[in-house]
Amino acid sequence: MIDLSPAQSTDRIAALLAAPESRTLDFKRISGKQGRMYEAVCAFANTQGGLLVIGIGDAKALKPGDKPQSRLFGIEENPEGFDDFRRELLNRFTPPITKLHWIQLPCTLHNSQPGHVVVVRVEKSEQVHSIVGDGTWTRMDASNREMNAAEITDLAYQRGIKSAETLPMPVALDLLNTNAWRSYCLNRGLADKDLATRLPRLGLAATVDGVQQPLLAALLLFADEPGALLAGQGMRADIRVFHYKGRAVLRGDVPNLLLSPRTITGPVIAQIAEAQDYVLERLAAGLTMSGSGFKTRYRYPERVIKEAITNAVLHRDYRLNRDIHVRIFDDRVEVESPGRLPGHLTPATIETARSVPRNSLLARHLREFPNPPNVDAGEGVPMMFAQMAQANLYEPLFREQQKDAAVPTLVVTLLNEERPPLWLQVSDWIDRNGPIANGKLRQISGLDTLASSKQLQKWVAQGVLVALPAASRQQASYTKPELVGLADLAQSLSFGLDNEDGNS
Repeated sequence: MIDLSPAQSTDRIAALLAAPESRTLDFKRISGKQGRMYEAVCAFANTQGGLLVIGIGDAKALKPGDKPQSRLFGIEENPEGFDDFRRELLNRFTPPITKLHWIQLPCTLHNSQPGHVVVVRVEKSEQVHSIVGDGTWTRMDASNREMNAAEITDLAYQRGIKSAETLPMPVALDLLNTNAWRSYCLNRGLADKDLATRLPRLGLAATVDGVQQPLLAALLLFADEPGALLAGQGMRADIRVFHYKGRAVLRGDVPNLLLSPRTITGPVIAQIAEAQDYVLERLAAGLTMSGSGFKTRYRYPERVIKEAITNAVLHRDYRLNRDIHVRIFDDRVEVESPGRLPGHLTPATIETARSVPRNSLLARHLREFPNPPNVDAGEGVPMMFAQMAQANLYEPLFREQQKDAAVPTLVVTLLNEERPPLWLQVSDWIDRNGPIANGKLRQISGLDTLASSKQLQKWVAQGVLVALPAASRQQASYTKPELVGLADLAQSLSFGLDNEDGNS
């Protein structure tokens, strides 16, 4: 546990007292039902992570005229209970929750005695966790709720623990005896091309009620029309490409499409290649603006376009009934694929976090084709960021969204726009990702550590940035004055803790 000095904790305590409970913040007194604290930890791990603050009472319990400090009860209210809670956390969950970070904040309690508030930062987990004997919990806007069986299964798919690629499909094996299958066998040197013999050995078939069925991954790899075969199962497997005139979709009697949408089908090896070629062909043609004669020139690196399409096919959630959509506008390309980011990945961490494959079986076999679109080395996304930077373009923007209750999607946006002066880049990055630290500024600017620090201090002096509370200068982060709030507090509290022991 990290212990901060009174001077270091003052601002943090004040910010916590001013913050309402939310999807990422929960307050608990140690004298209350400790089972509720386990529920909070479980719920945070199963959603987006968050802060459990132990020793601060609920703001709703305040009476008229009470000061915020009257909520400070500290862990001293029940020190034995707090020790029991810390100890039991190690074996209270299945699977165990290990990504926990502890900060102890000294303060003056409601009775004017010295005491301590403890903040437990729970990281978003790659797994789905349950309390032993007490269910599986998720976090709502400001409370915790037990999940039902269907929600637990859905979360397992979202996290990538389960993948639709392993589902047996009621499809005749001979529908997979295609050119794609023969090309795969030839490249691997498989003399025996009998599907009934080979698919089980390759981990691509299962026996259901005495009948051998190909897995979904096998359909995607080898069937000539996997999308058509999956339609009856409430799934899709195609790519649709839309090329628009202008910077937005105009939903009227006459759509602003330059040409009819292109639907791309086939085994994934051919589907990826055709989609890449078609999109690159459209981008190479550019776009002449009507009336002005001005021609838009697309500047995207070819490798970035190819990687965005390949990733969409390999990492999409195939159980969702939605195609991949590639949309070309005057100022950007959007690649939208069904499903959220798997595991621990978030839009803010995807550049530097290790890769989390959703469909590892599909990716593993796809690389065995001649001229595969992927090498399955987990370097694709970092390459996209590097290539866009070399082209002096904005970095790729990853965004999770949910257009309706059934189909969450991930949208990758590639802007056809030069990166602006440094401050505009930093301002834009903070708007999209939260507080910025010296290391990220160095990545954006190319400055060394000292020059980057001086630039940050200059912006603080100018009033365009404010420094957030930090245990040391090396852990400092900065945000815009109008954005100071709970999210910034949570991030500032977590700075420098990623290498700490999970249960320290």
